[in-house]
Amino acid sequence: MNTETRFIVDESVRDPEADIWFAVPDGFTSLPHDALLPEVGTPAADTLRSAVTPFLEAAPSDLIRARLVADYARAQQLLAALCVVGTVHCAVGLHRDDTEGGGTANRQALFSFFTITWRDTAVAPRGVTAARAVTSAQGHTGVEYAELPCGPATFSESILTPSAGSGLPRQALLQIHTHLPHPDCRRLAVLTLSTTAVARRRQYRAILRVIAETVSFDNPLEFGAESEHRTGTGRGQS
Repeated sequence: MNTETRFIVDESVRDPEADIWFAVPDGFTSLPHDALLPEVGTPAADTLRSAVTPFLEAAPSDLIRARLVADYARAQQLLAALCVVGTVHCAVGLHRDDTEGGGTANRQALFSFFTITWRDTAVAPRGVTAARAVTSAQGHTGVEYAELPCGPATFSESILTPSAGSGLPRQALLQIHTHLPHPDCRRLAVLTLSTTAVARRRQYRAILRVIAETVSFDNPLEFGAESEHRTGTGRGQS
């Protein structure tokens, strides 16, 4: 059995203006929200149009093409809304449910959504800020305080159910949060892992714990090359 962990280093780790570095396990695909939300008339918008056009042209009918355009527009709206509230990183997780019995072919695919969001906070010791993050939030359960390599942290969970008039499926959404105060004591990084696989709460909490333990507020590789992203990332492989 190979117990060695290897990391694939993303170019964003070299950003001299990055504020947070972290690693994610296999199964997560980052969403380049900067590239997906370009300003109209910019070279980035032209690049996105060139990338999307062949995909749309391959649609088997005009109806399916229209649905793809509508779905993409909704996805852009959601990403834009996340950016407004301070989200700097998004990733989609896809894992096979290996806790179920039966052969591999019968195991379901489990989806999740991982985000990192910055929140401004009142100046206070980091441990106090971490505690306040969960005590002031309604509906948070499974609260846990921990000392991680990057400093004090709190973990919590919440369950959200869309309202009847939202147009969304009435399916419970599990959100697991990690609150990590920055050393400047003025802001808080919130790592959130969301999934409809509520029965896999323990497994997803373990995944978020693994990610949180890799977080650093100082560049662990001490690179100085420029990059377009604001977050340094890596993906771990066992």
